[in-house]
Amino acid sequence: MTTVTQDNLLRRYIAHLRLEKGMSDNTIEAYIDDVEKLLRYLDSAGLSWKDAERDTLVNFVCTLQDLGISARSQARIISGIKSFFRFIVLEGLIEENPSEQLETPHLGRHLPSILTTDEINSMIASIDLSQPEGQRNRAILEVLYSCGIRVSELVNLRLSQLYIDDEYICVDGKGGKQRLVPLSPSAINEIMLYLQYRSEISIKPGEEDYLFINRRGRHMTRVMVFYIVRNTCERCGIKKKVSPHTLRHSFATHLLENGANLRAIQNMLGHESITTTEVYTHLDRQFLRQEINMYHPRNKQ
Repeated sequence: MTTVTQDNLLRRYIAHLRLEKGMSDNTIEAYIDDVEKLLRYLDSAGLSWKDAERDTLVNFVCTLQDLGISARSQARIISGIKSFFRFIVLEGLIEENPSEQLETPHLGRHLPSILTTDEINSMIASIDLSQPEGQRNRAILEVLYSCGIRVSELVNLRLSQLYIDDEYICVDGKGGKQRLVPLSPSAINEIMLYLQYRSEISIKPGEEDYLFINRRGRHMTRVMVFYIVRNTCERCGIKKKVSPHTLRHSFATHLLENGANLRAIQNMLGHESITTTEVYTHLDRQFLRQEINMYHPRNKQ
């Protein structure tokens, strides 16, 4: 077998995740963190990745349980370890995968928190339009809910990805994958009103193509959007734990409740696997009939 140092192996694994799997830097960082947990455990036992056997990995998982690590976190760590050993086998550095039969803890169905349409309407209506950023904030909330995009996708949305006449946006999703998302009439209206305000802002060089701009002429950050959502909820008296992602969950759930096709919702959300989207089916199991843009509340005007 080829002699490979641990540091060199990790560098090659990172390149594999980035170039072949198309993972984001944040996802790669999480995978490496989980693998390093295992490597530290092996090192404490006087072992390396080359020496790992199934029983060794089972003992590692038992250690996670003893430390009180949640089943969901255990499942994520095990997933990262399996990915790591699949890569090692693929590289021809070991012949058998010791993680192949490693069992993942049973996870209960996680039901995401959602807002009602009345709560979302209340949030949007509560925005003070007399404030300079008022219309921008209304547009942000409307796009998050009407399009179901991630907050990272929203802050990176460009003017050049906005197709108002065709009523859709082009979104850069995870792994650099693009997808088209329909724009509701409400979202178009709020964006057009915001663009009038945006035209009066002095925008910094290099920031001209970003759709959502802060008062200093730079594109919005995830943290800024989080504060907008949280502060709006507080102003409306909404006691739920709400984040920008809650609007994405609400988007998917409301579509499904109204009869949208699960596969269409998967495409709009940018989910790789339909099983990721199926978490929303706890609310409505009736026959799924039509495409996404026919069933979102914002399209029924």
